Amino acid sequence: MNSFDHRKYRAAPTVPLSDRQWPNRIVTKAPRWVSVDLRDGNQALLEPMGVAQKQRLWSLLLKMGFKEIEVGFPAASQPDYDFLRWLIEEDRIPGDVTVQVLVQAREELIRRTFESLKGARRAIVHVYNSTSPVQRERVFGQDRDGIKAIAHRGAELVAREAAGYPETDWVFQYSPESFSSTEIDYAVEVCDTVVDVWRPTVEHPCIINLPATVEVASPNVFADQVEYFATHMKRRDAVVISVHTHNDRGSAVGAAELALLAGADRVEGTLLGNGERTGNADIVTMGMNLYSQGIDPEIDLSNPDEIIQVATECTSIPVHPRHPWVGELVYTAFSGSHQDAIRKCLGRQGADEPWQVAYLPIDPRDLGRDYQAVIRVNSQSGKGGVAFVLERDHGLQVPRWMQVDLARIVQRESERRGGEMDGASIHSLFLEHFVTDKSPARLLGYKLSKNGHDRIEARIGEAGSERLLRGDGNGAIAAFVDAWTRYTGQSVNVVDYAEHALTAGTDAEAVAYVHINVDGQRVAGASLDRDTVSASLKAVLSALNRVQMQDAKAA
Repeated sequence: MNSFDHRKYRAAPTVPLSDRQWPNRIVTKAPRWVSVDLRDGNQALLEPMGVAQKQRLWSLLLKMGFKEIEVGFPAASQPDYDFLRWLIEEDRIPGDVTVQVLVQAREELIRRTFESLKGARRAIVHVYNSTSPVQRERVFGQDRDGIKAIAHRGAELVAREAAGYPETDWVFQYSPESFSSTEIDYAVEVCDTVVDVWRPTVEHPCIINLPATVEVASPNVFADQVEYFATHMKRRDAVVISVHTHNDRGSAVGAAELALLAGADRVEGTLLGNGERTGNADIVTMGMNLYSQGIDPEIDLSNPDEIIQVATECTSIPVHPRHPWVGELVYTAFSGSHQDAIRKCLGRQGADEPWQVAYLPIDPRDLGRDYQAVIRVNSQSGKGGVAFVLERDHGLQVPRWMQVDLARIVQRESERRGGEMDGASIHSLFLEHFVTDKSPARLLGYKLSKNGHDRIEARIGEAGSERLLRGDGNGAIAAFVDAWTRYTGQSVNVVDYAEHALTAGTDAEAVAYVHINVDGQRVAGASLDRDTVSASLKAVLSALNRVQMQDAKAA
């Protein structure tokens, strides 16, 4: 038998739902969002986040407006326990934000979970046990009654422990893990058992979370499961139905969206889809889907550069350039016909009318992207030779995001001269426009130290005076950006970065390129130096200097 044989698999069971209503419904508002980046996202990493990374990601989630954040599995992970205690003891949880923690339905773990939450103003205790046939029979060796008894006992233990901490406003959440692979009538039966123990009310509901722990069927099947559950369970008016989808079939977002139509109120997910195996539902994508339909996503997605930078630095997972909505190439047109259509539509787009531009489902400016980056030049249009000449003659491997700006400068100069540009002229333009690390500000020296994270002291010369800037971060560039931000108050995010050794044209050993966002304005800079760290810092300074010079010219 061929090793690639479809006959070894069985189709996922469907739901007996003949009068389904979800296809006739329309989503009109955002769900309750829950970030599980610090739990599901973190546990999926090759190297779990350290304290500094968790703190940075926590700050971003607060800035974006998340009101419910799952922070970990404190009973099973000492780092998660310590991070939760830091949040509580240092009063880092805003009054309108609720932390959520995950725990198995086991007595010793539940007890330690409540210990970890001591002193919290409000918290969600999320208890679970697995219910699918394969888990019941092959992992736990239990029948239906045995698994239901575990859920019942877990619910009792949660209620009992909560009674010992009356100072905290408790919310109880239960997940039948592997819900998507569980017989739907049995899933309802188990959850009803839990709800009977907790006795929620309309004023104080509990949460039942329905996870596609493994995505085993198409989104419509999951929607059927959710609708069946919502219409057959007890005490529906006292229960918040939540979903937690995974992306094994590539449909995590679609499944979550259809689940909202089917009766779900709440969605658990992660930024950019990080999570176990193929990841969780991507809240950024799902939120932007709502935004593009004229619905307020109720979380701040206006600065994807910052979201990408923080998420990438904390997870070490790069974002694909064609990631929905926020990828670097999403709003880029290389095709001549696409470019022509975009130009014509932009020329007719009124300021006060609904957005109607071919090939652009939203206005890129909403996400900090400019129109210059939309219509880009590649080798097919004759401008890609600029990058080729610089690499051939001077060893400069200019990144794509800098090529766009450089090609525009070269084209403008070529039009002014009325002739062809040679390699030396192109190189001069590159140095003139991108290597601006001497003025207005210049790097006089720096001191870099490591103690769990990077700390920098940078001496900056500006207008005949010298200033000492101090900052911290994950890496020299992040520390320098932090120092500059503290000094100037500017909002600076690193969009992209590249460096390489030079092979020709100069005695310098390395060149660094940086693409940053300064107060919503994207700008690129470069620098050459024998010291790679110095080259990196000077590249950032070049970009910052370009912003100052552009602002001065505009004034």
